[in-house]
Amino acid sequence: MGFLTDHVADVRRRLAQEPLPHAALAEAAASAPPARDVVTPLRAAAAADGIALIAEVKRASPSAGRIAAEADPAAQAIAYDRAGAAAISVLTEPIHFGGTLDDLRSVRRQTERPLLRKDFLVHPDQVLEARGAGADAVLLIAASLGDDELVAMLAQSRILGMEPLVETHSDRDLERVLATDAQIVGVNARDLETLVVDLPAALARLSRIDGDRVAVCESGIRGHEDVRAAATAGASAILVGEALMRAPDPGAMVHELIHGKEPTS
Repeated sequence: MGFLTDHVADVRRRLAQEPLPHAALAEAAASAPPARDVVTPLRAAAAADGIALIAEVKRASPSAGRIAAEADPAAQAIAYDRAGAAAISVLTEPIHFGGTLDDLRSVRRQTERPLLRKDFLVHPDQVLEARGAGADAVLLIAASLGDDELVAMLAQSRILGMEPLVETHSDRDLERVLATDAQIVGVNARDLETLVVDLPAALARLSRIDGDRVAVCESGIRGHEDVRAAATAGASAILVGEALMRAPDPGAMVHELIHGKEPTS
């Protein structure tokens, strides 16, 4: 057993004991404004800057512990938006990442950028929940879903107008995801069972994703050299959280990651 296996088992157990209120969530999702397109902005940013950035709001993580527990998600998102992030990811998982759906709602009120809900989603009602809270996309972790579940979660996302980011952590995960028609494929350099980062292995997997899909490099991105390596390997986008949350000036860090230097005043 590892982190992902244990945590997903807990999520499934909680959902079985306390099912989400399907009718209320369906009504909220139906009443929400239409989901924003996430694929087009990522492609446009990659074409303009060489790579697109999904900037993440993350208070903590199981590998790093507390990162920015007192951070204001809205202020963080405003900085990302003004600096030109193509999309914003918000961690909503409370136990290990210190996030909430209110963080997502707070960010939604401050930006028109596409928003990704990042959490451990294993049930279609969680996708409804994300849409009703303002998400334009959701994270689907391939290793936490069976083949039929993955197809069902893709379908549920698209019914709601969302194209999910489908995340992989292994060669087997990548094979499974490439057998679907997922348009945004993530390669996480962090093994979510052991929490160990192996960026070279992730770069090798990125090279296997064809150009018809948006390939996203996740974890292990600390600076512009890592960004260049990801782009060279075939990434269209990067998802960065910890480095941005620790930065004294997250807007300047956005610019440095993409362009390799701080913006001129």
